[in-house]
Amino acid sequence: MRTSRLLTASAVMGAALFLGGCFQISDLGGGPEAVRDSDTGEITDAGKADVFTLSVGDCLNDQSGEEVTDVPVVPCSEPHDNEVYYEFSLPDGEFPGKEGVYSAADEGCYPEFTTFTGIAYEESTLEFSYFVPTQQSWDEGNDRLVSCIIYDTAGQVTGTLAGAAR
Repeated sequence: MRTSRLLTASAVMGAALFLGGCFQISDLGGGPEAVRDSDTGEITDAGKADVFTLSVGDCLNDQSGEEVTDVPVVPCSEPHDNEVYYEFSLPDGEFPGKEGVYSAADEGCYPEFTTFTGIAYEESTLEFSYFVPTQQSWDEGNDRLVSCIIYDTAGQVTGTLAGAAR
């Protein structure tokens, strides 16, 4: 059930940042870099951020493209499409293939959804997806990080979805 909901959500989102990976052929261009608070690490001024520098709690907006390097981040107090709610690293070794990476991302992100929102995924109106390594970022950049992303299919939200229980 989880997989089909995720695939449906991904199909609706089109070629947005989901299911893409962390390496991209193109990026956001020469826009301003996001600014983080030096003490808390929270984003204080919207801009672009390297996908490899995302942290749990970062809020971002959709963009087109299956593979990304830069993402449009905003302070969570501003309307946004997505929030990073959990991160974990895949084990070293040979690249497990796209399906292997997606399966591992599902298995890692799924249980943390309930922890983050306070409600079981199957009972929630929210969805999740993820940034995952691509073959190229795995081989050339030793990329193993999976960033779990939560979003509301009804549209943008303001503030965090932590404890949203919806």
